[in-house]
Formats: sequence, C-alpha cells, structure tokens
Amino acid sequence: MRVMVTDEAGYWVPDWPAPQGVRGAVTLRGGGVSRGAYASFNLGDHVGDAPEAVAGNRERLRAVLKLPGEPCWLRQVHGTEVATLSAAPASIPEADGAVTGTPGVVLAVLTADCLPVLACSRDGRQVGVFHAGWRGLLAGILERGVAAMQVAPEEILIYLGPAIGPEHFEVGPEVRAAFLAADAGAAGAFRRGPGDRWLANIYELARRRLRGAGVRAIFGGDQCTVADPARYFSYRRDGVTGRMASLIWKEGG
Repeated sequence: MRVMVTDEAGYWVPDWPAPQGVRGAVTLRGGGVSRGAYASFNLGDHVGDAPEAVAGNRERLRAVLKLPGEPCWLRQVHGTEVATLSAAPASIPEADGAVTGTPGVVLAVLTADCLPVLACSRDGRQVGVFHAGWRGLLAGILERGVAAMQVAPEEILIYLGPAIGPEHFEVGPEVRAAFLAADAGAAGAFRRGPGDRWLANIYELARRRLRGAGVRAIFGGDQCTVADPARYFSYRRDGVTGRMASLIWKEGG
C-alpha cells in the first residue's frame, strides 16, 4: 500500500479510500525538539522525556497538521475500553480507543510497536482510532471498537498503521496458545522463532479479528517500526524511546 510520506513535516498521510472530510495522519520520529533517546518528534508525555520538549512537539503537531484543536489523548492501558467523545474531554480518559461523530474532535493513540488502527464509516459520519498490542487484540479491543462505531461493520473502513513486523515480533508459546484457543485459524499468523519462541504477525491477527467482526475493507499493515529506526520509535528495539501518534478527525469543527 503506497503512503504519502512527508518526512520533513514529520508525518505521513495514509493511502486509503477515506471519504471527503475525513483526515488521518501518522507521525514520524523526526522533525521535533526532543533529544537523546527521545529524538526528536516524541509525542508521549509518559516516557520520561522533558515535559517542555513534549509540549513543544505537540504544539508543532497542531501547527503542521492544522488541527482544529488539541488531540484527545488517552491513558492507554492495553485494555478494551473505547471512549465515545462528542467534544474534547475535561480529563484524559483511561481507554485504548475512541470514536466520534463530531467534526473538529481529533482522536489519537500513541504507539512505538503496538498497532495503531484508524477507522471511519464509508459516509464519513463516524471516525475512530484504536491501540492494539497483543493483549488488547486478544481481549477484543478491535471488536469493541467496531461496535462503538455504531454503523454496520461492512460500512467501516480500516487502516492498519506502523507496528512491529512479523520478522521481529517474538512471543512466548503461551501467547500463541491464547490466540489459538480463541481462534484456531490464527495458527497461520505464527511461525517458529528461536528456541520455544514464536514470531507473530500482528497485522494478520488484527485482520482476522476485524473480519470476524464483519469488517471487509482493511488497508495498510505493511510497515515495521523495528526495522526502520530512521522513521519510527520502537520499544522492542530501543527500550527507552519516544512515541508516534496516529490521528483521525472530521473536518468542519
């Protein structure tokens, strides 16, 4: 899947058939003011970066994307809670997803290997964003997100953003067993790794979950955060690191 990359601006725009008026973006690691392990466009305020650097990067984010307001950041906990927002919340919700039908409300998740998922209805009335690590996938964050969109699943478009790729996502046998207990067909998303470890394809696991929920229009899912240190933060690769943002909103607010 081709993406429009704008490295100098610090983000790229997903290439998917989103309807007119729906905007999406995924940030890169370059183009900000953070230093050291967080260099340079870190948008996470919970990873140990200097608060003034994060604030500066978030201000730059609003400017370069011409956002209609501050993104609705979430306190992500690898769970399945999805916040339905009609306006910017007074406090940060503890959730791993958000949906809205209100123009001008900017939804966002932060990632550095976990899978960011953008969603919109074909008619552009609803948009959503979800944070899917393996725990959230297994627990049902995507199924909860599809249900929260409040439109028929076949009317939902999905874009899978950059995450840890199948060459690098090493998991234990208990993780594979848990996925197979829920879906025996998920065996194809795993292949043998070193020792008793397995290499998991988080994109394929997400596609299976989405298809199981009735979604058919799924795009993206071909960029690895671990394998591209010039563009992406990666927790698995670096340990102490920053976070990228994946955002979606409706114009007109």
